[in-house]
Amino acid sequence: MTDYVSNSALEKLILTLSCPDRPGIVYSVTKVISENSGNIIQSQQFGDPDTGYFFMRVELETSQRAEIEAGIAQVVSSYEGQYLIDELGRPLRTIIMVSKEGHCLTDLLYRQRYQDLGIEVVAVVGNHPDLAPVAQFYGIPFLCIPVTAETKAQAEAQLVALVESERVELVILARYMQILSDKLCERLAGNVINIHHSFLPSFKGARPYAQAHTRGVKLIGATAHYVTADLDEGPIIEQDVTRVTHRESTKDLVAQGQDVERRVLAQAVKWHVQHRVLLNGHRTVVFS
Repeated sequence: MTDYVSNSALEKLILTLSCPDRPGIVYSVTKVISENSGNIIQSQQFGDPDTGYFFMRVELETSQRAEIEAGIAQVVSSYEGQYLIDELGRPLRTIIMVSKEGHCLTDLLYRQRYQDLGIEVVAVVGNHPDLAPVAQFYGIPFLCIPVTAETKAQAEAQLVALVESERVELVILARYMQILSDKLCERLAGNVINIHHSFLPSFKGARPYAQAHTRGVKLIGATAHYVTADLDEGPIIEQDVTRVTHRESTKDLVAQGQDVERRVLAQAVKWHVQHRVLLNGHRTVVFS
């Protein structure tokens, strides 16, 4: 006679994995799940013919998490891959880093409070004090860490200490106008998301929207990507554009560009915390 397992004993999990592609991967994974009282709710797969890698994301429920984790670890090891198993819907402990522009910060904190973005913001870190009132409005601690050429190493040491003490899993650069050192990028690889306008590599430096207006651009947009040591060249998570005409002033372009930045960053964060983004070399696989 089979023992009855109540729904309260079930855990809802997310499994992601990537490995060199070869026959039998899906069968091996689903076999482990089914043999350990697992029920697959959703499953997505992608085999990249260019890189020869296979990617998979599974939402499941089970009363035997430990057994499934052990079985999946063995399977993925045999395929020389990597995997992650996490609780479905668990918010990631997050730091948001800012400078003086508050549109992305305000949007993220609003979405988290009212739309369940999936992050637990443990602190807002700014290299200027300007946005402290925004963090305080939402009841989030604000830490001002000024950055100069002379204090950059000390400032990053403070940030690392905060990441460790608060068990931070995600860092969001919400228009943080400082460049992270190569060492810090490597330490936080795959866990830092940045947002910037999509004019790059054109219109670099100060006042990019003014430069774009002068050149009469017809599309403006934004890019959210993982941060790497290669400035603004990390794996892209999400992008979007909006069309503009000769009627828009520089001020109009800035306003529309900031709106796109908000949307793109929020979407990238949401996909990341739901474990829908898997690294594929210099690219990403996004199971949207």
